[in-house]
Amino acid sequence: MKTFALRLYQFLIAAPLLIVLTVLAALLTSIGSLLGGGRFWGYWPAHLWARAFCVLCLVRVSVEGRENISGNTSYVFVANHQGAFDIFSIYGYLNHDFRWMMKKGLERIPLVGYSCKVSGHIYVDSSSPAATRHTMAEAEKRLRDGMSVVVFPEGSRTRDGRMHRFRRGAYMLAMEFSLPVVPITIDGAYNILPRGASLPNPGHIKLTIHKPIEPGADGHDLTTLMNESYAAIASSLPGEPEAQAATYQN
Repeated sequence: MKTFALRLYQFLIAAPLLIVLTVLAALLTSIGSLLGGGRFWGYWPAHLWARAFCVLCLVRVSVEGRENISGNTSYVFVANHQGAFDIFSIYGYLNHDFRWMMKKGLERIPLVGYSCKVSGHIYVDSSSPAATRHTMAEAEKRLRDGMSVVVFPEGSRTRDGRMHRFRRGAYMLAMEFSLPVVPITIDGAYNILPRGASLPNPGHIKLTIHKPIEPGADGHDLTTLMNESYAAIASSLPGEPEAQAATYQN
């Protein structure tokens, strides 16, 4: 009975409201960005939309470690990728202006894909060496403007709830600009909407913002940086083996 009432609420109340809010947020973002206010409109409509998404889907988000970051500093945030609600929880509750590095395929989402493009989010295209260079150039442009970026270094959502190998693209950006890397642990999103599921379950997501990994006098060392960030994220995931931290992909 509880499941029936939940699905009824999702279809009759939550879904219609979320569709309206999604269209409204995308329109505000697009129009504001095209008029030259991409810095403001590229963040705040989506920030509020993501919070509303969590509330309407009966998902509670708690944050630990927000004191570890400053609103006036550019970071490369790296997080594990448990499910679709990773995006809503970070967008809605990190409380730090940033742009996403996201899969190129998301550009095809009607209206939303366009709003992300004009507001400065970075579509990752690895179809060719030239496309990869263009992606990195776009990311570098954002970082030069003092913006932060958020990346899921696993590349895609986990299929089994476990954290998998990291790719090094985000870390190369941090090394290029000697920026601090901030690991973020997302715990609980897999139980709410895992890969392949169509409807979310109510639940709780905990974001743990770890202390920044600062570059040394000679910048970052790639292997050390990736190992430390992997270990930090794993440390706040119950049962996650930190020993896997030494493995990563190109």
